[in-house]
Amino acid sequence: MTETTLNETYLSRQPVLDLQQELVGYELLLQPAGSAGGTGNSPENAAMLVCGAYAELGIRSALGRHKAFLRVDPDFLHDDAIEALPAEGVVIQILLDRIPDERMLERCRVLRERRYSLALADYAGLDEQSSPLLTMVDYVKIDIRGKDSRRLLELAGPLARLPLKLLAQGVETREDFVRCRDAGFQLFQGYHFARPEIVSGRRLTASQTTIIQLINLAARDADTVKIEEGIKHDPALAVNLLSIVNSVAYNFSRRISSLRQAITVLGRRQLQRWLQLLLMTPAGKVPDASRTPLLQVAALRGRMLELLVGQVRPRDATLAGQAFITGIMSMMPTALGMPMNEIFEQIALEQEIVAALQSYQGTLGKMLMLIECYDAEDADGCDAILAGFLGTGLDRNMLNHCLTESLRWINGSEEAD
Repeated sequence: MTETTLNETYLSRQPVLDLQQELVGYELLLQPAGSAGGTGNSPENAAMLVCGAYAELGIRSALGRHKAFLRVDPDFLHDDAIEALPAEGVVIQILLDRIPDERMLERCRVLRERRYSLALADYAGLDEQSSPLLTMVDYVKIDIRGKDSRRLLELAGPLARLPLKLLAQGVETREDFVRCRDAGFQLFQGYHFARPEIVSGRRLTASQTTIIQLINLAARDADTVKIEEGIKHDPALAVNLLSIVNSVAYNFSRRISSLRQAITVLGRRQLQRWLQLLLMTPAGKVPDASRTPLLQVAALRGRMLELLVGQVRPRDATLAGQAFITGIMSMMPTALGMPMNEIFEQIALEQEIVAALQSYQGTLGKMLMLIECYDAEDADGCDAILAGFLGTGLDRNMLNHCLTESLRWINGSEEAD
């Protein structure tokens, strides 16, 4: 796997969630630039590319405890490259195009003995292709698109007694999730968590209102005493803040025991970031971007924008700070279920951030559009935007590396060896 190869492809990812809507891992694919959604490769070449990218980009360390779901065809299943992947970090998804022969079944037995997790992809019912593998796989993946509830039950029902997990692919709405959950699926692949109903005039909870007030105080660099007073009115918020600053991530020589100390130690910008993530967190939970998919998308966008701005404007620390806030704020309508213009009425933001979020203006706006195209697996859109940054070092390869570094940052992982 070479840098040239990485610069000819975009790394795409689709989240895999469990019944509690927590992140389990990602299906990873490499999409050749200019492919307009096509692979441009044989299944075997595509599998080889993504396995190579997994190693080249240090994805194992970047994903932390989460799994990488990787597709392979029956021919590539025999390739030694598979055993260069860490058994605990990947799920090998087998794309069947024929009835498995004894050589293939033996290969699956060997991989299982070596503790690799196997999945049967694109399952369409019991037949001569799928039946021999059902006792060897840990997951069965079913593409739910175009299938009604009755058909889902027909597919999932006969597998209910087997010691495996059912993974629904193509879960894009809350209704999809409910149908699949009721049919017996335990895992869900898709972006349904990021597509809530947006309602104009929706009322914020008391806790959300408090957090917004604190975001405004931090943005205006208000006196520490005022910020401390606001946090004191919400005991859960106070405990949360103290736990954050006393976590291993900050590595202080002594424990922080007062809110005033905690506010001072964090600084206004970090306090603002923490509050914005907290605003997206379900009530009663601690913001954890490594587990909550919506927070991960928000934090990932923020960190990626920060890294990308650092590439094109390396000496502009102010713009880098604004980039992180822009990334988080771009997911706020999803988190709150409110239109962006109504959020602007309640949260004070710098004009550069507002312009980027409203109409993709300026460097921040162009970067945000790039991230949104990247998330949407729009290779052509990414290429068009990157063309405007010639000479800055910003290219497809850099975009892929920024994604990996952002995942590593979110998961608190060490750099890959």
